[in-house]
Amino acid sequence: MAAMSNYLETALVNAVLRNTSYTSPTTVYVGLFTSDPTDAGSGTEVSGGSYTRKAMAFSSPSNGATSNSSAVEFDQATASWGTVTHFGLFDASSSGNLLLHGALTTSKTIDNGDVFKFATSALTATFA
Repeated sequence: MAAMSNYLETALVNAVLRNTSYTSPTTVYVGLFTSDPTDAGSGTEVSGGSYTRKAMAFSSPSNGATSNSSAVEFDQATASWGTVTHFGLFDASSSGNLLLHGALTTSKTIDNGDVFKFATSALTATFA
């Protein structure tokens, strides 16, 4: 389950109710956080140790919900990333805008040499 960021909430209200154009991202990227990013995008994203956001594709929605359509694997950590507790979906591979965010079902400590992976259908976003 994911929550919308303030950025996306505003963009959708403007697009749907105010006829203001919104351009969907060509690619959506998933990032990892060691604290809750919140709707404001204020959490602590992992950095260093070969960390980069990864592109993530999604299946066709059903009843307002979608999930990742293939597995997404991050590069092997070359330093400790800390304890990953949350994820965020972004419209860019770096910087950009937070779109959706949520807590992992189980936190995971990523040490040097570890690899973090989302299995197919492991991340679900629901617009409700």
